[in-house]
Amino acid sequence: MTYDVVIIGYGPAGVSASLYTLRASLKTLLVGKDYGALAKADKIENYYGFENPVGGKELVEKGLAQAKRLGAEIAEDEICGIVMNADLTFTVKGVKSSYTAKTVVLATGASRKKPKIDGLERFEGAGVSYCAVCDAFFYRKKNVAVLGSAEYALSEVNELLPVVNSVSVLTDGIAPEVAFPENVKVYTQKIASLDGDDFLTSVKFADGETLALDGLFVAQGVAGSAELARKAGVAVENDTVVGKDAVTNVPGVFVCGDCTGGFLQVAKAVSEGAVAGTKVISFLRNKKS
Repeated sequence: MTYDVVIIGYGPAGVSASLYTLRASLKTLLVGKDYGALAKADKIENYYGFENPVGGKELVEKGLAQAKRLGAEIAEDEICGIVMNADLTFTVKGVKSSYTAKTVVLATGASRKKPKIDGLERFEGAGVSYCAVCDAFFYRKKNVAVLGSAEYALSEVNELLPVVNSVSVLTDGIAPEVAFPENVKVYTQKIASLDGDDFLTSVKFADGETLALDGLFVAQGVAGSAELARKAGVAVENDTVVGKDAVTNVPGVFVCGDCTGGFLQVAKAVSEGAVAGTKVISFLRNKKS
């Protein structure tokens, strides 16, 4: 099945975008892993239309119910990557399934903070990468590691294995949440530092052990907006997705909400979602003409 649009993230921005695409009779899928930061918001009282404060979880649930009433399909899944196909459609890769779409809207919220590891920022672009799809080619026949412990890390491992010489997993003191392939060694020690001169050459663990490396791919937690954008070839600056009026540099990929940075408020997310929805409609209609 090919959707007209897959919207990644079903918070205020994503649902707002869906309300416009659904009313334009576009086949719309909303996919998300959880309720995001709003799930932790006890009370919201600065959003239009609520006489009394509303809980963040309740607000998300009301939005999803509204989208369902208009015909949205909703999938609970963790998205690990986005690939453009030869026919200019997109494959949105999830842990549970993959979804094909004519357009994609990134509405995943703000990017997560980088892990605090000595040397991480220093070696960005010089041995540290945030996208296996983008950079695996540069490490062919070399020895690399993936920093992470869950499904996203496993996804990056599987992307790297056919290309590189070897892959190790570094969990940085966290117990692995998934089973990694047998030919992948897992290091569970805390990381003390990343070392090298102009390029990354090794990682040092808190217990004194060192591991020689040619590259490290960061995949902690779940893939955030910046990571997914990079996989689709979308421009990213300072870990925020670059888009002008919801339009990115990749035709067919749109962006809205907290992942664009700036004023992180529900009102802004809803506004940007509306813009993204209308841009999707215009893009698909122009494509047909």
